[in-house]
Amino acid sequence: MKYRSIVCTVLTTLLLGVNTSCVDYLEKAPDEDLTLEDVFARENYAERFLSSIYWNTPWELNFTNDWGHNPFVGAADELDYPYTNCFAYFMNNGSWTPDNVLKDISNMAYQGIRKTNIFLENVGNVPMDESKRTGWIGEAIFLRAFFHFQLLRIYGPVHITENVIDPNADFAELYKRNTLDECVDFIATECDRAGEMLKMKEGSDRYGRVTKAACMALKCRLLLYRASPLWNGNPDYADFVDKEGVHLFPTTKDEGRWKIAADYAKQCIDEMRAAGYDLYYAPSGDPMENYRDLFVENWNQEVIWAKNVAIYDQMERAAAPLSLGGWSGLCPTQELIDAYEMEDGSTPIEGYNADGSPIINPASGYSEEGFTDVADDDGYYEAGTFNMFVDREPRFYATINYCGATWRGRKLDFRMGAPDGRTGGPDYTTTGYLMRKFLDEDGVDILNGKFVNKTWNYFRLGEIYLNYAEALNEASGPVDDVYTYVDLIRKRSGLPGLPKGLSKDEMRQRIRHERQVELALETHRYFDCNRWKISDQVKAVHGMDINARDDTFFKRTWVEDRVFEAPKHYLWPFHQEEVNKAPDIFVQNPGWGGN
Repeated sequence: MKYRSIVCTVLTTLLLGVNTSCVDYLEKAPDEDLTLEDVFARENYAERFLSSIYWNTPWELNFTNDWGHNPFVGAADELDYPYTNCFAYFMNNGSWTPDNVLKDISNMAYQGIRKTNIFLENVGNVPMDESKRTGWIGEAIFLRAFFHFQLLRIYGPVHITENVIDPNADFAELYKRNTLDECVDFIATECDRAGEMLKMKEGSDRYGRVTKAACMALKCRLLLYRASPLWNGNPDYADFVDKEGVHLFPTTKDEGRWKIAADYAKQCIDEMRAAGYDLYYAPSGDPMENYRDLFVENWNQEVIWAKNVAIYDQMERAAAPLSLGGWSGLCPTQELIDAYEMEDGSTPIEGYNADGSPIINPASGYSEEGFTDVADDDGYYEAGTFNMFVDREPRFYATINYCGATWRGRKLDFRMGAPDGRTGGPDYTTTGYLMRKFLDEDGVDILNGKFVNKTWNYFRLGEIYLNYAEALNEASGPVDDVYTYVDLIRKRSGLPGLPKGLSKDEMRQRIRHERQVELALETHRYFDCNRWKISDQVKAVHGMDINARDDTFFKRTWVEDRVFEAPKHYLWPFHQEEVNKAPDIFVQNPGWGGN
């Protein structure tokens, strides 16, 4: 069948490779249009079609604009924004509904799925080398699985779409949801199938293309999620059935899922390391630079798969302070600051009282009073730094810009009326902190319009280590390998290994804490807290007193209450417009009405 009309942007900007607007395309004469037969009759056109599918992968390094498809960092307990026009704001205050839920994520994923299905049904017509065709097919199969996973992690069970749907067909079947296990099995099988067609690692001329390692990393994360409490015999979903009475979630817990996840994660580690993947270390070996530069040096040995976003200024501007041309919009919470250990590995904050005040570990040397008169030997902080920020672990200094930190050649000051503080405009840090992680301190100069090529890491080896440690601890307790792989992560950042003799429960908390810090702001925390079913434990977020003009700024201060209704908010609602299209077939997620 000929499709005379394909999405305008795909044809004009990606297939033809020219800067033609949609208006120009619509003004073209019919005999100038490309058909699918035309596109897949030429290798270069077909390759551009494949490249266009990658465009549908989310721009997760854009935290504040909804088109970035990443409200998750702002909706976790690790970040706050001064803006009220982004979807994370509605998630945090509990005002999201099936009528206003963000549609961009599902729209982009389903567009990507349709494009992969078109590609897979037509790539056999392209005159080309067969081994190259096999690789293209593997890329497309993975991307289709990846898009399904993007939907699965927010909605739970979705409809599996493996074929191009004729516009004249009956769409009723599309509203019937597959079960969770059907979705998991489909994604896992597709990852295996795609991996057999792809290289484990690509050369620098193909950075950004899918590899076998990317397929394995997606399956590894998928199996970890499947074993976790949210998806593994969750009693909250025991009665959740479709219109035909089919249970969409498993009704019984299977502890064996943890061993499956652990065994596969270890397989990933072994095969990836054999192929040359490894934890990143900076040339200097400095623990702070080891962590900082991991996110600045594109396509280093730890990166498994990332999105190339070229010269991109949004994250740099959003996170940078006002005095350096930024918007002061990406504001880490006090709760994230509290999570960082001291440089000796001791825990500064052991918990919180009912009023939100911290329970300080006196043995750690941590203090929320006064300022140090001694600079750090490694240059991490200067004399005069508030004691809360003194002698913290290196990942803290690589991730957080605080009042008194020196960055891009100047000392930051977030107090009211100061160069980086609140001055009455819409751009200011709501917590008294700004994000430093991911930013290129040396290569970017916002005031002079200098920016650098950026990437966003979807998967890196450090995550696989922590996936393995978590799953193995749940399956077998704190055996030697659990310590080994957590300690490798800690060693890279200059921290001592975990204390020996931890119980399974104690190790579980240590691993969860390590994920919170090591994977901070990488779009993991929201989904980790959900799959562990602890998201409702966050009642409020805090920061410094941004309305203070003097040193009273350095006072733990309430920023906002957070609303999370469990179990309702563990799954997103489908937009009401979609439910209304087939109310006799489509079943809405629990707690969101319409069933």
